[in-house]
Amino acid sequence: MPRFDALFDLVAEVTGHTAAQWLRTHVEVPAGLTGFIWDSERLHRAWLAEALNLCLFHKLVQAVPDGQRYVEEQAEAGRRVRFDHGAIRTVDWPENGALPRGRLAFSRLLEPLGFTDVRTYPLNKLNMTGWAYQHQDLPADIAQFFVSELHPGRFSEPFQAAVGRVVADSREPLQPEHLATLQTLRRSRHCSPAAAYQLLPALYRAFDCQHGPAREADYRLLREESAEMAWIATEGNRFNHLTDRVDDLESTVAVQRHKARPMKPSVEVSSSGRVRQTAYRAVTVHRPLLDGFGVARLHEVPGSFVEFIQRQVDPDTGELDLAFDSGNAQGIFKMTDAR
Repeated sequence: MPRFDALFDLVAEVTGHTAAQWLRTHVEVPAGLTGFIWDSERLHRAWLAEALNLCLFHKLVQAVPDGQRYVEEQAEAGRRVRFDHGAIRTVDWPENGALPRGRLAFSRLLEPLGFTDVRTYPLNKLNMTGWAYQHQDLPADIAQFFVSELHPGRFSEPFQAAVGRVVADSREPLQPEHLATLQTLRRSRHCSPAAAYQLLPALYRAFDCQHGPAREADYRLLREESAEMAWIATEGNRFNHLTDRVDDLESTVAVQRHKARPMKPSVEVSSSGRVRQTAYRAVTVHRPLLDGFGVARLHEVPGSFVEFIQRQVDPDTGELDLAFDSGNAQGIFKMTDAR
């Protein structure tokens, strides 16, 4: 379809044309997007939301080789991956450099794109809170964002001091012109195609590590109290994981175990019984940490991963259950625990 051609041209502005074509053949794109405007003057927010999700999907599978192999195997079997949700982690800390604290750094860009906070999830075992951001225009089809926020105030004073040292130099990835376009989208749900081409690369850069290398001593201190904050210290606001929505989780797990993929040993089941999840273990990445002399040295630390989810219809509503579950989330978070 011509509009889908335009969508992948926009994606290519970030990923390049080869990657954009790879996404087109490997990831399912919502057919409902064609119901929204994209002409020479106006582009509806749903198109931009989908473009961002596709770019972030590609970035993560590039970082997780088993994830890319999985996606390509699905295509070989005649199936495009159905992107259910992505996850990011933030820190609720007032001295966060030029970056707004916690989830505010992302609500300011997700909301203008059409995502809304539909539910809060206490993650008390981790001293965190999660929020589900669901798209208002195509809630079941455009991938959700699970945005979590770590609360340093619930940890020791040395831990809090280390958090402050890690995030104090955080950069602002958005320039005034990007913020202006986001305000236009918030007001009217549309922007010009030219503004979208300017905005998308900046949104993509927001999902990255905005602070410099942490001190090795701080990293070890953080890791003792919170594997999640240690992960943030090296990975920042990068996509923590992306999730394929599958029809039969047990079958998917059996195939992946047969291929000797690094699977989580158990499946998380929501309290409703309608949402079932499992995942690969996080890939190992090499990140710089500063030694006692301030010299950056590479260390092996947990990176990101790919998750699998099966959702069932809620009999009370007759619609697919798009909810998350605090217990499931806390179980999945263990995939990046370096301890």
